[in-house]
Amino acid sequence: MTDDNEKVAVVLASGSPRRKEILEDLKLQFSVEVSDVDESPLPTEKPQDLAKRLAILKGSKIAASNPAHLVIGADTIVAVDGETMGKPAGKEDAKIMLKKLSGKTHKVFTGISFTLLDEHLLESAVCKTDVTFKSLSDKTINEYLTTGEYEGKAGAYAIQGKGKELIAYYEGSFSNVVGLPAAEILKFVRSFGPERLSWK
Repeated sequence: MTDDNEKVAVVLASGSPRRKEILEDLKLQFSVEVSDVDESPLPTEKPQDLAKRLAILKGSKIAASNPAHLVIGADTIVAVDGETMGKPAGKEDAKIMLKKLSGKTHKVFTGISFTLLDEHLLESAVCKTDVTFKSLSDKTINEYLTTGEYEGKAGAYAIQGKGKELIAYYEGSFSNVVGLPAAEILKFVRSFGPERLSWK
């Protein structure tokens, strides 16, 4: 058995309540430190590459002051018709995004990183889910915007909230669209050693 003193502490480099809930559902013990980075895409950067780069950047920033901790970084990007969508700047920006998503299938990419500097560990992955929206009327969009749920959400909607009413169907990981692919976390934990982490 591994002694409790030898356990590796886990830090989630995100202030997202949704990501926190997903990790809690996995029964993993962790703390939270918010990592603020410039989320602007690089010229010609593909959405999946942006998601991965930002996940690594967010994780690395927190890992720098927590070298003995396993830091989980994540970033979610929505892409439709070749356009990358991050978080809306405001209500009007959110309306534009939802109009572009209406009646179409878009891709949700979540990049995830695992950083443990003391062990020179850096692993990352990108998970993709295809989400198809219903055709949305202006009335439906405006009603959704009044909920305020779009704030801080890539693509201006939350699949786990009222936003599910905008969706016709999806293919792939649900938790990936929420913002943290649970399967990728479990895959990493299996290789890292679940006995090295603390569980609830």
